[in-house]
Formats: sequence, structure tokens, C-alpha cells
Amino acid sequence: MRTFEPTVYVLASHYRGRLYTGVTSDLMARIYQHRDETMQGYTSRRDIKRLVWFETHDDIEVAIAREKTIKRWPRQWKFNVIEEANPDWLDLAEPLGFPPLK
Repeated sequence: MRTFEPTVYVLASHYRGRLYTGVTSDLMARIYQHRDETMQGYTSRRDIKRLVWFETHDDIEVAIAREKTIKRWPRQWKFNVIEEANPDWLDLAEPLGFPPLK
């Protein structure tokens, strides 16, 4: 993965728990911000830190449009997309070098 790559991502509090869909040009930095609670808000108040799904794009405008589309989806559709690629809801940040969540 390139350092700066438009990425749509989904974080979860736990298996089929609360979800957060976001977009970033630097996934590693954004994961760090969520885990460090540098970004106060919805995710920090609800302990949503587990990276369960992401997809990269060549263009940030495409990534933003995709994020907006996914945010409008029903929860079950989001579950389906997550479980297609990550059926056990593993924390995908760990293989990227982040320590396991407590």
C-alpha cells in the first residue's frame, strides 16, 4: 500500500457492533488517529477502533463518492461487504503493523 492513497474504510467497535465509515488519503495515519483518540468525536466516544474493511482508489473524488454511497447503505449491506472480505471481523490494522486492541 502506498503511503498516500485514497481509501474508504470501515471501523467497528466489535463483531457486528457500531460502525464508522470514513475516507482518507493516508490510511495508516488515520488509523493511528482513531486508535490514539486524537480525533475526538463519534469513534472515540463509542470505542470504534477496529479496522474491518477498506478499499483503495486512484482518485480522492471517487473515494469520497464511494464513502457517501456506503454511508447511505442499510447496516446489513455493510455487514455483507465486510463479511465477504473479512468473515471473522479480524482487525485488519494488525497486519499493517498496529498492535492488537485491548
